[in-house]
Amino acid sequence: MTKYKTYFSFFRIRFNMGLQYRVAAVSGAATQLLWGLMECLAFMAFQKSAPEAYPIAMSATVSYIWLREAFFSAFTTWNADSDIFDSIVNGGIAYELCRPVSIYHMWFAKTTAGRVAGAGLRCVPLLVIAAMLPKPFRLSMPAGPQHFLLFVITLFLGLGVTVAFCMFTYILAFFTISPQGLRVLFTSMVEFLSGAIIPLPFMPAGVRRVLEMLPFAGMFNVPLLIYSGELSGAEMLSGIGRQCFWLVTLVVSGRVLCKAAERKIVVQGG
Repeated sequence: MTKYKTYFSFFRIRFNMGLQYRVAAVSGAATQLLWGLMECLAFMAFQKSAPEAYPIAMSATVSYIWLREAFFSAFTTWNADSDIFDSIVNGGIAYELCRPVSIYHMWFAKTTAGRVAGAGLRCVPLLVIAAMLPKPFRLSMPAGPQHFLLFVITLFLGLGVTVAFCMFTYILAFFTISPQGLRVLFTSMVEFLSGAIIPLPFMPAGVRRVLEMLPFAGMFNVPLLIYSGELSGAEMLSGIGRQCFWLVTLVVSGRVLCKAAERKIVVQGG
């Protein structure tokens, strides 16, 4: 029980630090509001020009956009913890190794706290404004109480999958001279394959089936489609099952890789 209190302390400290960046959160929310409006206009133009090729309801698309923007800080991979990368590159990791705690669990707690704090500051004002906009730009209500409950559950599962995947980038940095290339590669890959740029329902059917089997779809594509009711029944249960599978797989494999990295790490300098 004591070790869990230790990791919770790491979470609380990082969470409180993240809450201090209120001005940055306000400016970020304003930027995301304008970006969301532009995306809504783009998809509306697409629906108007080719309604037969539009895969989901326009209201579901608008909800997808606003929810993605509201929880952007929680699921994007480009805002990985720079302090962790710096500690690996400059040798500060030696101090982390002296602590009687698991590096993997400590970093997992810190990364999760930073993402929750960032999303918490931005999501409330953004969702309130989106819910007050005139139609068709307005954020719709969830498809039903059950869908809203499952949306919340899958949102946390998606956060876990995202953090577990980010842990791989931290650990792989042990084996490189500079983590910059890894960050660019993984950020670009996740942004496209998770539906952050183009929602997965708009992908070709064959491509979409493949992407849905990968961990990226479980980051926020599943919860956002559940919210609007575009995922229901067997498809919804299958999406939740894949989220759980990838969360366990990524955490277990990440811990194994972390242990291997710790045994081989060499800190330069004196």
